[in-house]
Order: sequence, then structure tokens, then C-alpha cells
Amino acid sequence: MRAVFLREMSSYFVAPAGYVYLAAFYCLAGYEYSVLILGGQAEMSYEFTFLYTVTLLLTPVLTMRLMSEDRKQKTDQMLFAAPVSLGEIVAGKYFAAVAVFLMGIGVTILHALALSPFAEINWAIFWGNLTGLALMGLAGIALCMFISAQTESQIIAAIGGFAGMLVVISLNSLASVVPFEPLQKLLYSISFYDRYYNLTMGIFQLSDLVFFASFAALFFFLTVRVLERRRWSGQ
Repeated sequence: MRAVFLREMSSYFVAPAGYVYLAAFYCLAGYEYSVLILGGQAEMSYEFTFLYTVTLLLTPVLTMRLMSEDRKQKTDQMLFAAPVSLGEIVAGKYFAAVAVFLMGIGVTILHALALSPFAEINWAIFWGNLTGLALMGLAGIALCMFISAQTESQIIAAIGGFAGMLVVISLNSLASVVPFEPLQKLLYSISFYDRYYNLTMGIFQLSDLVFFASFAALFFFLTVRVLERRRWSGQ
């Protein structure tokens, strides 16, 4: 797994993908932070609300090449022949994307530290927002990685990842207009928003943490199954 992880991290920063992602994330986060400061606001939760949307938009960009590039260039066959399990291949790729994602949201810690000498920071709310954003990103990366494994086109992977992220984030809104109560309860139970919102209030519930971890684990497992099917089919 370590070799796959290092290979993926190298590919993020040998090619411009990693730099572009981080530059876009830092610029957007910095823009919102500047708007808050210039507007006399000292509430970091506003920045996290903005970054919630940024994560929706940029996660598919981060993951679109994870699986599709190897499939297009036929280097996936080399990975299948390597002395590592399919689970280790997927884990190496997944954790490389997670590492770059965490580099992005980590800038909010610098923003909070820079602001703390001049304003009182509610650290429980701050860490709750950061944890919620991190968990949403980790779950979203697993979903988008699974979508990337379905195609050799990075563009299709990015569009599919964006659509997938939009669906899971908007399930709460969809549930509110569904007239069938059992389906409504089901949609609420798998909605990202309510669980993310709890964390932004500084409320750490085991059920919310388990939900995001289980969601990521499910799509991690499904990605492994996709690669296993492809290996044995010879595609």
C-alpha cells in the first residue's frame, strides 16, 4: 500500500493536478476569510459554510484521475500483477487523495490562529466544523473514487462525481418534499446534511461519525469489487 500511496502522491505533484486543486482551495478559502475580516466578522463558521460548497465542487476534480487514468493508460494491469492486494491498491489511492484534501482544509487552522489574538474563537464550534468538513470530504472521496473506477474518461469521472456529491448532499431537501413517510425517513437517515450540521454545532455523536465512516467503507468496498471484476474479466 505504501508504494501505491507514494506513487499517487508523486503523480499529484509531478503533474499539476495537486497544485491546481490546492491553489483553487486556498484561493477560495482565502477569499472568504478576507471577506469576513473586511466585513468585521470574526465567526469562522461562515467560512466553513462556504467551504462546504467548495468541497462539493472540488472533490470530483481531486478524484477524477484516481482510477480512470490507470484504466485509460492500461497501467492498471501492472498494478493487478504487482505483489499487493486490490484492497491495498485502493487504499493507497484513497489515502493519497485524502492527504491532499486534508492539506486543503488545513488552511482553516492557520486562519483561526491568525484571528485568535484579535477575537474570541469558539474552539468547540471550530473543531466541530473542521471535523464535519473532513468527514464529508472523506466520504465524498470514496464515492467519487468509485465513480472514477467505472470509466477511463476523467471528464466523465468528474461530472459523475459532481452529480454523486450533489445527490448525497441534497437528500435532505429531497426528503422534505417526498409524501411517502417511510421513504422520507430513509432519505433523512442517509442524508449528509443533518449529520454534518450536528458536527458544526460542536455536537459529536458516535452515530454521525459511524455514518460517515460506514459510507466511505461501503464505496471503498465497492471500488475493490469493481477492480476485482475487471482483473478477472481481463478488461
